[in-house]
Amino acid sequence: MYIRLRHVTKKIKQEKLLDDISFEFQGGKVYGLQGKNGCGKTMLMRAICGLITLTEGEIDINGERLHKDISFPRDVGALLENPSFLNGYTGLENLKFLADIQGKVKEKELKECLTKVGLDAEDKRVYRKYSLGMKQKLGIAAAVMGSPKLVILDEPINAIDETGVEKVRKVLSELKQKGSIIITACHDKEELMMLSDEIIRISKGRITV
Repeated sequence: MYIRLRHVTKKIKQEKLLDDISFEFQGGKVYGLQGKNGCGKTMLMRAICGLITLTEGEIDINGERLHKDISFPRDVGALLENPSFLNGYTGLENLKFLADIQGKVKEKELKECLTKVGLDAEDKRVYRKYSLGMKQKLGIAAAVMGSPKLVILDEPINAIDETGVEKVRKVLSELKQKGSIIITACHDKEELMMLSDEIIRISKGRITV
């Protein structure tokens, strides 16, 4: 698994949100994006997910060009900004809806995934009654269920306690061992260092040394 970015640029009007980024991500590694708010971290994640079109450049995923050969990565799980689920359903029911769309994750695996992130698969509370931390954990569970080859997590530990953070680390470690590419961003620099194998520093839409 690899993702190759060549001269990736995104402009809105005259502002460059991503500015001539070239980089290659390899499977079996966790990459941490580091930079100030508005530097381009989330925009880069959205670009790799296929959620925006580029002004210039290209993104190659395992030999297929994004927005030419494929519209989205073939096997991706993502948590971008705040998680969003159906308020009147439990966490397990929400994951079932997503799994049915993908057609590849069975209920037993969904329950195991919930347990791994620190949620009770048998909890009958509906999503609207979840705490912020529980909602975040469900968002992570949705992103990692089925062990996708590409996992993108924007601020995954937001509102999660230390025990939950340890569980997130373990989940990412398991995915890494399976060969997944994991791209994450976190305001906590120390935690980002612990989560990541390689830090990518971004400033004003560019990768800096």
